[in-house]
Amino acid sequence: MPIAVPRLAVFPKGYFDDLCAGRMSLWEWIELAATLDVAGVELYPDFFASYENDYLEQVAAALKQHRLEMPMFCHSPDFTQPDPLDRAAEVQRARQMIDLVARFGGATCRVLSGQARPNLDRVEPLRWVVDAIGELLPYAAERGVTLVLENHYKDGRWRYPEWAQRRERFLAILDALPDPHLGVNYDPSNALLAGDDPYDLLAAVLPRVVSMHASDRYLLSGTLDELREADGTLGYSPNLRHGVIGQGLIDYDRVFAMLAAGGFAGWISIEDGEAGLEPLRQSVAFLQQKLAQHWGNKEASGGRAMGNQLAPNS
Repeated sequence: MPIAVPRLAVFPKGYFDDLCAGRMSLWEWIELAATLDVAGVELYPDFFASYENDYLEQVAAALKQHRLEMPMFCHSPDFTQPDPLDRAAEVQRARQMIDLVARFGGATCRVLSGQARPNLDRVEPLRWVVDAIGELLPYAAERGVTLVLENHYKDGRWRYPEWAQRRERFLAILDALPDPHLGVNYDPSNALLAGDDPYDLLAAVLPRVVSMHASDRYLLSGTLDELREADGTLGYSPNLRHGVIGQGLIDYDRVFAMLAAGGFAGWISIEDGEAGLEPLRQSVAFLQQKLAQHWGNKEASGGRAMGNQLAPNS
Protein backbone atom coordinates (compact mmCIF):
# COMPACT_ATOMS: atom_id res chain seq x y z
CA MET A 1 0.00 0.00 0.00
CA PRO A 2 1.43 3.47 -0.91
CA ILE A 3 2.56 5.59 2.00
CA ALA A 4 0.35 8.63 2.60
CA VAL A 5 2.71 11.58 2.22
CA PRO A 6 2.00 15.24 2.96
CA ARG A 7 1.61 17.50 -0.05
CA LEU A 8 3.04 20.96 -0.57
CA ALA A 9 1.22 24.22 -1.18
CA VAL A 10 2.55 27.77 -1.25
CA PHE A 11 1.35 31.01 0.33
CA PRO A 12 2.54 34.23 -1.40
CA LYS A 13 4.24 35.97 1.53
CA GLY A 14 6.39 38.06 -0.77
CA TYR A 15 3.42 39.21 -2.85
CA PHE A 16 0.87 39.59 -0.03
CA ASP A 17 0.61 43.40 -0.07
CA ASP A 18 0.55 43.58 -3.86
CA LEU A 19 -2.21 40.97 -4.09
CA CYS A 20 -4.32 42.65 -1.40
CA ALA A 21 -3.93 46.07 -3.06
CA GLY A 22 -4.65 44.79 -6.56
CA ARG A 23 -1.19 45.64 -7.87
CA MET A 24 -0.81 41.95 -8.67
CA SER A 25 -3.70 39.85 -9.93
CA LEU A 26 -4.62 36.45 -8.63
CA TRP A 27 -3.99 35.10 -12.14
CA GLU A 28 -0.40 36.34 -12.01
CA TRP A 29 0.21 34.58 -8.70
CA ILE A 30 -1.33 31.32 -9.92
CA GLU A 31 0.94 31.42 -12.98
CA LEU A 32 4.00 31.98 -10.78
CA ALA A 33 2.97 29.20 -8.38
CA ALA A 34 2.61 26.85 -11.34
CA THR A 35 6.37 27.20 -12.00
CA LEU A 36 7.06 25.61 -8.60
CA ASP A 37 6.92 21.88 -7.94
CA VAL A 38 3.96 22.08 -5.58
CA ALA A 39 0.45 20.69 -5.69
CA GLY A 40 -1.55 23.61 -4.34
CA VAL A 41 -1.88 27.24 -3.39
CA GLU A 42 -3.14 28.63 -0.11
CA LEU A 43 -5.18 31.79 -0.67
CA TYR A 44 -6.41 34.71 1.45
CA PRO A 45 -9.76 36.57 1.27
CA ASP A 46 -8.34 39.88 0.06
CA PHE A 47 -6.56 38.24 -2.88
CA PHE A 48 -9.96 37.92 -4.58
CA ALA A 49 -11.04 40.93 -6.62
CA SER A 50 -14.63 39.73 -6.41
CA TYR A 51 -16.79 37.01 -4.92
CA GLU A 52 -19.20 37.02 -7.83
CA ASN A 53 -19.84 33.68 -9.49
CA ASP A 54 -18.26 34.56 -12.84
CA TYR A 55 -15.02 35.68 -11.19
CA LEU A 56 -14.83 32.58 -8.99
CA GLU A 57 -15.37 30.36 -12.03
CA GLN A 58 -12.40 32.08 -13.69
CA VAL A 59 -10.25 31.41 -10.62
CA ALA A 60 -11.29 27.75 -10.65
CA ALA A 61 -10.49 27.53 -14.37
CA ALA A 62 -7.03 29.05 -13.84
CA LEU A 63 -6.26 26.58 -11.06
CA LYS A 64 -7.45 23.68 -13.20
CA GLN A 65 -5.40 24.89 -16.17
CA HIS A 66 -2.25 24.93 -14.06
CA ARG A 67 -3.06 21.66 -12.25
CA LEU A 68 -3.16 23.33 -8.84
CA GLU A 69 -5.55 22.81 -5.96
CA MET A 70 -6.69 25.24 -3.29
CA PRO A 71 -6.67 22.91 -0.28
CA MET A 72 -6.19 25.54 2.44
CA PHE A 73 -7.72 28.97 3.02
CA CYS A 74 -5.96 31.54 5.18
CA HIS A 75 -8.87 33.36 6.86
CA SER A 76 -8.32 35.64 9.87
CA PRO A 77 -11.55 36.13 11.83
CA ASP A 78 -11.30 38.61 14.70
CA PHE A 79 -13.50 37.27 17.50
CA THR A 80 -12.08 39.40 20.32
CA GLN A 81 -13.98 42.53 19.36
CA PRO A 82 -15.90 43.71 22.44
CA ASP A 83 -19.07 44.61 20.52
CA PRO A 84 -21.24 41.49 20.07
CA LEU A 85 -22.55 42.84 16.77
CA ASP A 86 -19.00 43.03 15.46
CA ARG A 87 -18.37 39.44 16.54
CA ALA A 88 -21.60 38.33 14.85
CA ALA A 89 -20.43 39.99 11.64
CA GLU A 90 -17.15 38.07 11.90
CA VAL A 91 -19.07 34.81 12.24
CA GLN A 92 -21.13 35.61 9.17
CA ARG A 93 -18.01 36.50 7.22
CA ALA A 94 -16.41 33.21 8.26
CA ARG A 95 -19.45 31.34 6.93
CA GLN A 96 -18.87 32.96 3.55
CA MET A 97 -15.24 31.89 3.61
CA ILE A 98 -16.22 28.30 4.49
CA ASP A 99 -18.55 28.33 1.49
CA LEU A 100 -15.67 29.52 -0.68
CA VAL A 101 -13.41 26.69 0.55
CA ALA A 102 -16.14 24.14 -0.18
CA ARG A 103 -16.69 25.58 -3.65
CA PHE A 104 -13.03 25.00 -4.54
CA GLY A 105 -12.95 21.52 -3.04
CA GLY A 106 -10.67 22.66 -0.23
CA ALA A 107 -10.03 20.75 2.96
CA THR A 108 -9.45 23.41 5.62
CA CYS A 109 -10.35 26.97 6.54
CA ARG A 110 -8.23 28.74 9.13
CA VAL A 111 -9.77 30.37 12.17
CA LEU A 112 -8.05 32.57 14.74
CA SER A 113 -8.98 34.03 18.08
CA GLY A 114 -8.61 37.72 17.25
CA GLN A 115 -6.44 40.66 18.17
CA ALA A 116 -4.93 41.11 21.62
CA ARG A 117 -6.41 44.57 22.06
CA PRO A 118 -5.24 46.60 25.06
CA ASN A 119 -7.32 46.42 28.23
CA LEU A 120 -9.27 43.31 27.30
CA ASP A 121 -10.57 41.30 30.21
CA ARG A 122 -8.30 38.32 30.90
CA VAL A 123 -11.13 35.75 30.84
CA GLU A 124 -14.03 37.03 28.75
CA PRO A 125 -12.34 36.83 25.30
CA LEU A 126 -11.99 33.07 25.69
CA ARG A 127 -15.77 32.76 25.91
CA TRP A 128 -16.23 35.01 22.87
CA VAL A 129 -13.82 32.96 20.78
CA VAL A 130 -15.15 29.57 21.88
CA ASP A 131 -18.75 30.65 21.24
CA ALA A 132 -17.92 32.00 17.77
CA ILE A 133 -15.93 28.98 16.61
CA GLY A 134 -18.47 26.64 18.20
CA GLU A 135 -21.19 28.32 16.17
CA LEU A 136 -19.22 27.75 12.97
CA LEU A 137 -18.37 24.09 13.49
CA PRO A 138 -21.72 22.57 12.42
CA TYR A 139 -21.77 24.86 9.38
CA ALA A 140 -18.28 23.73 8.35
CA ALA A 141 -19.08 20.07 8.97
CA GLU A 142 -22.14 20.23 6.69
CA ARG A 143 -19.88 21.49 3.89
CA GLY A 144 -17.08 18.98 4.43
CA VAL A 145 -14.62 21.61 5.66
CA THR A 146 -12.39 21.32 8.72
CA LEU A 147 -11.69 24.49 10.67
CA VAL A 148 -8.07 24.79 11.76
CA LEU A 149 -6.91 26.95 14.64
CA GLU A 150 -3.40 28.25 14.07
CA ASN A 151 -0.85 29.08 16.76
CA HIS A 152 -0.59 32.45 15.11
CA TYR A 153 1.54 35.57 15.47
CA LYS A 154 -0.36 38.34 13.72
CA ASP A 155 -2.39 38.82 10.58
CA GLY A 156 -0.63 41.06 8.08
CA ARG A 157 -3.52 43.53 8.22
CA TRP A 158 -3.99 43.63 11.99
CA ARG A 159 -2.73 46.24 14.43
CA TYR A 160 -2.29 43.92 17.42
CA PRO A 161 -0.89 40.37 17.65
CA GLU A 162 -3.00 37.27 18.14
CA TRP A 163 -4.88 37.04 21.45
CA ALA A 164 -4.19 33.28 21.67
CA GLN A 165 -0.58 33.57 20.57
CA ARG A 166 0.72 31.90 23.71
CA ARG A 167 0.35 28.20 24.38
CA GLU A 168 -1.98 28.55 27.38
CA ARG A 169 -4.73 30.43 25.56
CA PHE A 170 -4.30 28.41 22.37
CA LEU A 171 -4.73 25.12 24.22
CA ALA A 172 -7.62 26.52 26.25
CA ILE A 173 -9.60 27.12 23.05
CA LEU A 174 -8.85 23.63 21.75
CA ASP A 175 -9.72 22.01 25.07
CA ALA A 176 -13.07 23.82 25.13
CA LEU A 177 -13.93 22.56 21.63
CA PRO A 178 -13.08 18.83 21.36
CA ASP A 179 -14.83 18.60 17.99
CA PRO A 180 -13.42 16.49 15.12
CA HIS A 181 -14.11 19.37 12.73
CA LEU A 182 -11.74 21.66 14.63
CA GLY A 183 -8.10 20.80 14.04
CA VAL A 184 -4.77 22.60 14.26
CA ASN A 185 -2.74 24.38 11.63
CA TYR A 186 0.70 24.13 13.22
CA ASP A 187 3.34 26.80 12.58
CA PRO A 188 6.68 26.13 14.28
CA SER A 189 8.19 29.60 13.94
CA ASN A 190 5.08 31.26 15.36
CA ALA A 191 5.71 29.31 18.55
CA LEU A 192 9.14 30.90 18.81
CA LEU A 193 7.63 34.36 18.43
CA ALA A 194 5.23 33.58 21.26
CA GLY A 195 8.07 32.47 23.54
CA ASP A 196 6.96 28.83 23.41
CA ASP A 197 8.99 25.74 22.59
CA PRO A 198 7.79 24.70 19.08
CA TYR A 199 8.50 20.99 19.69
CA ASP A 200 6.72 20.85 23.05
CA LEU A 201 3.73 22.61 21.50
CA LEU A 202 3.67 20.15 18.61
CA ALA A 203 3.74 17.23 21.03
CA ALA A 204 0.77 18.74 22.89
CA VAL A 205 -1.40 19.18 19.78
CA LEU A 206 -0.10 16.41 17.49
CA PRO A 207 -3.32 14.32 17.45
CA ARG A 208 -5.23 17.36 16.15
CA VAL A 209 -2.74 18.65 13.57
CA VAL A 210 -4.34 18.45 10.13
CA SER A 211 -2.28 21.06 8.26
CA MET A 212 0.94 23.00 8.69
CA HIS A 213 2.63 26.26 7.76
CA ALA A 214 6.28 25.66 6.95
CA SER A 215 8.06 28.82 8.00
CA ASP A 216 11.47 29.93 9.20
CA ARG A 217 11.86 33.40 10.69
CA TYR A 218 14.76 35.73 11.30
CA LEU A 219 15.16 39.24 12.72
CA LEU A 220 16.95 42.01 10.85
CA SER A 221 17.85 43.59 14.18
CA GLY A 222 16.99 43.43 17.85
CA THR A 223 15.62 40.51 19.83
CA LEU A 224 12.35 38.60 20.00
CA ASP A 225 11.65 40.16 23.41
CA GLU A 226 12.05 43.65 21.94
CA LEU A 227 9.73 42.71 19.08
CA ARG A 228 7.01 41.54 21.46
CA GLU A 229 7.26 44.70 23.55
CA ALA A 230 7.11 47.05 20.57
CA ASP A 231 4.42 45.34 18.53
CA GLY A 232 1.33 47.51 18.27
CA THR A 233 1.51 48.86 14.74
CA LEU A 234 -0.42 47.96 11.63
CA GLY A 235 0.96 44.87 9.89
CA TYR A 236 4.18 43.01 10.53
CA SER A 237 7.23 44.54 12.13
CA PRO A 238 9.77 45.51 9.43
CA ASN A 239 12.41 43.71 11.54
CA LEU A 240 10.67 40.34 11.21
CA ARG A 241 11.22 38.37 8.01
CA HIS A 242 10.42 34.98 6.57
CA GLY A 243 13.49 33.20 5.23
CA VAL A 244 14.36 30.08 3.27
CA ILE A 245 12.96 27.02 5.02
CA GLY A 246 15.74 25.06 6.69
CA GLN A 247 18.05 28.06 7.07
CA GLY A 248 16.43 29.59 10.13
CA LEU A 249 15.77 28.64 13.73
CA ILE A 250 13.51 25.61 13.22
CA ASP A 251 14.83 22.03 13.30
CA TYR A 252 12.73 20.54 10.49
CA ASP A 253 14.16 17.06 10.97
CA ARG A 254 12.77 17.09 14.49
CA VAL A 255 9.40 18.53 13.42
CA PHE A 256 8.95 16.09 10.52
CA ALA A 257 10.04 13.11 12.60
CA MET A 258 7.30 13.94 15.10
CA LEU A 259 4.68 14.50 12.41
CA ALA A 260 5.55 11.29 10.54
CA ALA A 261 5.46 9.25 13.76
CA GLY A 262 2.05 10.76 14.50
CA GLY A 263 0.67 9.69 11.12
CA PHE A 264 0.35 13.20 9.68
CA ALA A 265 -0.37 13.24 5.94
CA GLY A 266 -2.04 16.62 5.46
CA TRP A 267 -1.10 19.70 3.48
CA ILE A 268 1.99 21.77 4.25
CA SER A 269 1.85 25.36 3.02
CA ILE A 270 5.17 27.14 2.53
CA GLU A 271 5.43 30.67 3.91
CA ASP A 272 8.42 32.16 2.14
CA GLY A 273 9.18 34.34 -0.86
CA GLU A 274 9.70 37.72 0.77
CA ALA A 275 13.03 37.93 -1.09
CA GLY A 276 11.58 36.72 -4.40
CA LEU A 277 10.75 33.50 -6.19
CA GLU A 278 14.22 31.91 -6.12
CA PRO A 279 14.36 31.58 -2.29
CA LEU A 280 10.87 30.08 -2.49
CA ARG A 281 12.19 27.48 -4.94
CA GLN A 282 14.93 26.67 -2.44
CA SER A 283 12.31 26.17 0.28
CA VAL A 284 10.31 23.85 -1.98
CA ALA A 285 13.40 21.77 -2.79
CA PHE A 286 14.36 21.53 0.87
CA LEU A 287 10.91 20.38 1.94
CA GLN A 288 10.63 17.87 -0.90
CA GLN A 289 13.83 16.25 0.28
CA LYS A 290 12.65 16.19 3.88
CA LEU A 291 9.29 14.66 2.95
CA ALA A 292 11.05 11.85 1.12
CA GLN A 293 13.43 11.36 4.04
CA HIS A 294 10.86 11.24 6.82
CA TRP A 295 7.93 9.56 5.13
CA GLY A 296 10.11 6.85 3.63
CA ASN A 297 9.00 7.21 0.03
CA LYS A 298 11.83 8.22 -2.27
CA GLU A 299 9.37 9.22 -4.99
CA ALA A 300 7.47 11.53 -2.67
CA SER A 301 8.08 15.17 -3.49
CA GLY A 302 4.88 16.74 -2.30
CA GLY A 303 4.59 18.37 -5.71
CA ARG A 304 2.45 17.70 -8.71
CA ALA A 305 4.25 14.42 -9.40
CA MET A 306 2.57 13.19 -6.22
CA GLY A 307 -0.70 12.84 -8.09
CA ASN A 308 -2.19 16.31 -8.40
CA GLN A 309 -4.69 15.13 -10.95
CA LEU A 310 -7.83 16.38 -9.21
CA ALA A 311 -9.00 19.75 -10.44
CA PRO A 312 -10.75 22.13 -8.05
CA ASN A 313 -14.53 22.05 -8.08
CA SER A 314 -15.96 24.84 -10.15
